[in-house]
Amino acid sequence: MEKAVFETGDITAMKEVLDNMHVADIAEEMGDMDEQLAVKVFRMLPKDTAAEVFAYLSSDTQQEIVAGIADRELTGIMDELFIDDMVDFIEEMPANVVKRILASIPSNDRETINHFLKYPEDSAGSIMTIEYVSLKGDMTVGEAFSHIREMAIDKETIYTCYVIDQNRHLIGVVSATTLLLADTEELIADIMNKKIISARTTDDKEKLVGEFAKYDLLVMPIVDSENRLVGIVTVDDVLDVQEEEATEDFEIMAAISPSDEPYLKTSVLVLTKNRVIWLLVLMLSATITASLISSFEDALLVVPALMASIPVLMDTGGNAGAQSSTMVIRGMAVDGIQLTDAFRVLWKELRVALLCGAVLTVVNFARLLIMGQGLMIALTVSLALYCTVIMAKTVGCTLPLAAKKIKIDPAVMSAPIITTIADASSLIVYFALARAILHI
Repeated sequence: MEKAVFETGDITAMKEVLDNMHVADIAEEMGDMDEQLAVKVFRMLPKDTAAEVFAYLSSDTQQEIVAGIADRELTGIMDELFIDDMVDFIEEMPANVVKRILASIPSNDRETINHFLKYPEDSAGSIMTIEYVSLKGDMTVGEAFSHIREMAIDKETIYTCYVIDQNRHLIGVVSATTLLLADTEELIADIMNKKIISARTTDDKEKLVGEFAKYDLLVMPIVDSENRLVGIVTVDDVLDVQEEEATEDFEIMAAISPSDEPYLKTSVLVLTKNRVIWLLVLMLSATITASLISSFEDALLVVPALMASIPVLMDTGGNAGAQSSTMVIRGMAVDGIQLTDAFRVLWKELRVALLCGAVLTVVNFARLLIMGQGLMIALTVSLALYCTVIMAKTVGCTLPLAAKKIKIDPAVMSAPIITTIADASSLIVYFALARAILHI
């Protein structure tokens, strides 16, 4: 319904609809509009609402808006944006747009932004904001409330306040609930919580995802190397990091080079480049499998029935390895598995492999006999299948751990690579057993 109203061009109706929409929904609608209509709708929004909507827009739509509005309007938006949103916006913009943005903001904000841009892209410092409320330990609760009322309008959150000393060292944290329930004459130092969960500016931002989940946080203070409070990270920023990291892991596990752009906004050439390299690597690695089959061509000519079971072995091995690698990679992603757990993981997956392999072996042995295959062929294939499952699950659980040990993304050791290794291993075992049991 909203979309139909925007297409009519009725300004009164459009304003009425916009007044009743959430800022995230407005941003979503604008993302589907052409450039002229998006700019027109954006100009209808009140100044504070426009800044909120702007933070939700995709980088492409943001660039369109900046190109379509005057410098005065751009300055108004920048004044209303939180520093972390402004930094995220600038990082996505081309140089000519950045130059215009920096010219529209005060010099002290420019210095802050330049400082933020110096943090590594994957660090906690790159996603933090400086819009927080800090209190002193010698303040009374009444004085703290007065301070919060004075400062809150420019802060991203006031539900959690941080207590610092004269040198800005973080010494405690106090929630809005604690302040509301305390006597106005009590000192902040007497009611603050000294057990602080914090992160450093140089910590990997992915680490924060686990910390927020573990301690059930809505906000986390960020300190420098000397424990001085420099900013905070809020849960909405952590959710963005979680989505980015999950998307990257899924793409790597599917043998696709990660991309920062949404699928529909990524060109065909970029998608091709992201996929074809991995496809070439996997195709060339499959040459090993082809060579193994060719080297046992004589045996396959003597007992053609052996050829029919090769797809079963390879598919089962690949699936078994993928199961183990997926569980281990996921476990490491949520900090449920550490490098120190390597032997525990290996022992557990080995027992799972023995049980799974036993069930598959019995069923496959019966299947081959029912299909009219000879006893010795059924025995050969089934034993090879048992060994394949054990090898595949062992490889599947150890390779991601080995990757983490040598500081490679464990997702790289995903299903396609493990399947290739399992295929080659299963064929070696298969033909070795065939020669030993069938004497070929």
